[in-house]
Amino acid sequence: MAISFETDPSRYRHWRLALEGPVARLGMDVREDAGLEPGYALKLNSYDLGVDLELADALQRLRFEHPEVKVLVVESLKDRVFCAGANIGMLGRASHPFKVNFCKETNETRLALEDASACSGLRSLAALGGTCAGGGYELALACDRILLVDDASSAVSLPEVSLLGVLPGTGGLTRLVDKRRVRRDLADAFATSGEGVKGKRALEWRLVDELVPRSRWAARVAEAAAELAATSDRPGGPGVPLPPLAPEVSEREVRYRFVTLRLEPGGRAAGLTVRAPEGDEPRGGPALLAAGAAAWALRAFRELDDALLRLRFHHPEAGTVLLRAEGDPARVLAADAGLLAARDHWLGREVLAHVKRVLKRLDATARTFFALVEPGSAFAGSLLELALAADRQYALDDPQGRSALWPGPMNAGPLPAASGLTRLEARFLGEPGQAARIAAMTGPIPARAALDLGLVTFAPDELDWDDEVRVAIEERASQSPDALTGLEQNLRAVGPETMETRIFGRLSAWQNWIFTRPSATGERGALTLYGKAGQRPEFDPRRT
Repeated sequence: MAISFETDPSRYRHWRLALEGPVARLGMDVREDAGLEPGYALKLNSYDLGVDLELADALQRLRFEHPEVKVLVVESLKDRVFCAGANIGMLGRASHPFKVNFCKETNETRLALEDASACSGLRSLAALGGTCAGGGYELALACDRILLVDDASSAVSLPEVSLLGVLPGTGGLTRLVDKRRVRRDLADAFATSGEGVKGKRALEWRLVDELVPRSRWAARVAEAAAELAATSDRPGGPGVPLPPLAPEVSEREVRYRFVTLRLEPGGRAAGLTVRAPEGDEPRGGPALLAAGAAAWALRAFRELDDALLRLRFHHPEAGTVLLRAEGDPARVLAADAGLLAARDHWLGREVLAHVKRVLKRLDATARTFFALVEPGSAFAGSLLELALAADRQYALDDPQGRSALWPGPMNAGPLPAASGLTRLEARFLGEPGQAARIAAMTGPIPARAALDLGLVTFAPDELDWDDEVRVAIEERASQSPDALTGLEQNLRAVGPETMETRIFGRLSAWQNWIFTRPSATGERGALTLYGKAGQRPEFDPRRT
């Protein structure tokens, strides 16, 4: 089934978004019969990809369309249950690539929630009015503050290891010890106990921030939301509506205004092209606000984000992606300058944060990316980040020097990778000062000079260009996709580790492996047999 990654509040089936001045309340009310595919029921507010896409959309709209909102309260509209986590029936029947990409997308949504607080001042409060398990608790862990109703039954839990034979899939283990500083032995006891932890012990172990009697629940949630709102610097004022992207979709191509995703013949490779602005772009906050969602930086990177999700879920066999940037590089640099002039305006920082998140999604996408720098390319500033994110860069060394790269201020800090380093800093980790020197250069830097500076991998001339690119694609297609995924993700994670790199670098790697093991997904695996009465899973006892 072709999944659409776009939605809006009028079409939500699982969430209710209510705005109350500086407070937004996002109520989880999952429809059991509205899963993305037939064959499983979304009981107890369990979720599938469709539920998470609505959550991601709500976060995005609050950031752009409602700058008056200072705090988001995430709660359940069902009685005495917050969320049961990812739907096990869905996981048990899903293909391995779908499971992996589902976990990756839900991780990105939770990281976006944390990014909203860190970069935009949009605080979040998890109001756990009932039992909260698995991915539901991982969602709470991504919030700034967690309140748990203090009654005889409500508990938080991560039952994945003990009941399902897998790991908490959306950063739960990492956030326990790295973010909430739960002691390691207590985290071990918690994450191997299927029934979870209630009340006073949950508070003592720092699994929640506060216990609230049910008699004071509504009042205390409102008070806590007001306390968090007081820490926000969101300014209020008119927001920017995010209209549908409405791409033209055919069998071989998805065409947006500034982005095109095209499947190459045979389906093993794809082309992903981003085009430069076509005219003058706004400079400064008021002009950016007037342009709204039509501003190139916002529109183009929203389109790129949608194209990446389509690539992950709809085209799993397109293992190599050829990145191109087309148009006038001077217009890209001018658009970047206009956006940086607006960075102290709420919309300017939102657009910058969005561009940063989309580039991180590119970093975390399990495909080979080759950037092709050809005459007419526009790898400048923010679009140069696409080339720097690629696994290799090929620049055609044409005699006229028209294949060039154009560094700019966007390459010097506003768009860091998950490690916190700029992509230039990560590229030149062994050459201190080189990143700063290149970021300070003014383009164009022709292919041969770019090769000498280390900005591109290869710079064949016109005679060799077609053959070198073709051989590189064919070579990639001949190698193990799994091995290439591991290789690329290892090499892309350059520099210091952060909570974010640990989530993708460690958790994702282990979960990918566990999802293929018989203890989880074999004929007698825990995911396979989950919910089947009278059947217990059989675990392979051998530790590897």
